[in-house]
Amino acid sequence: MRGDWLRRTAAGARERVRADVRRLVRRGRTPGLRTAKTVLAAVVSFAVAEGLHTSSSPVLAPLTALLVVQLTMYETLAHGRERIVSVVAGVLLAAVFASFVGLSWWSLGLIVLVSIVAGRLLRLGPHLLEVPISAMLVLAVGGAEHAVLSRVEETLVGAAVGVLVNLLIAPPLYVQPASDAIAELAEQMARTSADLATALRGPWSRGTAETQLAITRELGEDVARADRHLGRTEESARLNPRGRLARQAEPRLRSTLTALEHAQVGLRNLARALLDRTFFVPEELSDAAYPPGAREALADVLDELAGTLREAAGVPSGATGASAGTDVGGAVRGLEDRRRVLAERLLVDPLTDPAAWAQHGALLDAVDRLRVEVESALRPPDVAWRRDPLAELHDRTVRRALRAARDRRPGGRNAHG
Repeated sequence: MRGDWLRRTAAGARERVRADVRRLVRRGRTPGLRTAKTVLAAVVSFAVAEGLHTSSSPVLAPLTALLVVQLTMYETLAHGRERIVSVVAGVLLAAVFASFVGLSWWSLGLIVLVSIVAGRLLRLGPHLLEVPISAMLVLAVGGAEHAVLSRVEETLVGAAVGVLVNLLIAPPLYVQPASDAIAELAEQMARTSADLATALRGPWSRGTAETQLAITRELGEDVARADRHLGRTEESARLNPRGRLARQAEPRLRSTLTALEHAQVGLRNLARALLDRTFFVPEELSDAAYPPGAREALADVLDELAGTLREAAGVPSGATGASAGTDVGGAVRGLEDRRRVLAERLLVDPLTDPAAWAQHGALLDAVDRLRVEVESALRPPDVAWRRDPLAELHDRTVRRALRAARDRRPGGRNAHG
């Protein structure tokens, strides 16, 4: 048992290393682009603030630019107020403290306390800690009591430069991180399915069933991580000049992730059904909870499922799937054939063993759910992304305003002359 645990731990560590390498070098992404944008925004904002002679050390400009350039365009505009307010509040608090007390251990603690309270009163949410950070930074560089307006100017310069750099140089879309996260989820589910098949072919016990159930439950964390990546992709498409690329990929990504999420629940239910059956026999006879032939047939189903999930891992990138010419029907038929053999070997008389009849039915229901969801994962929809109605209304209003302004210009359709 300990040897199995060590092998799983080592395999998991190797896979995490591979995942980290894949995240560092993602397909379809220009290496170092985000880093270059961050450096450029910091340097340009510092140079502009220095040219405006805001202060002798205009460090708040690159600080604000660094914070802004990491965001999507929607986040930049939606949360820009909070970021600017947080930095300005920190600067003003530092100016007040610097006018009356110097920088010491007790004044530092006091300004952190006051900054956090001010951030809560201003409802800054996740940007709350930027208030004490900005205040401490200004106190550290000194001179806040003489240059409050200069520090505020630096903050605005940094925010403006960050927005412009994000807008003019490849505004981030985050399609590839979401695609990779969904593909990694499918691969992890395939490994889990194959590992469960291997366990079924070996000595079976209640402890083994509990371990396999715990492993399938851990897949929920991978589902949540993929969903966070996809949510960021959907948000990055809003107010983004390059958003069309994300809107084209979103239906395929969302459909695949939804199917995999449901398949993860099915896999967990299957493992739960295997564990439940062991409680209807003495613990020392857990190996006989399912006949050897039935365990072998279920292992074949899980091996077939693992292969299908590996094909589904290529759907987010468009490498496989119905639109790429994958034989979806063949994959589904393979699962159906394996399931048919399993059903024959699980057949019992409900009058003779009603508990086994019910539990075998639950097991087959879980297999059927897995088959349906995997088929959905291999058949991404060919429909356009339905945008947020409020965002669409906003865009239509802006377009109408622009047309009206154009028509009123000299030479326009409604111009008089």
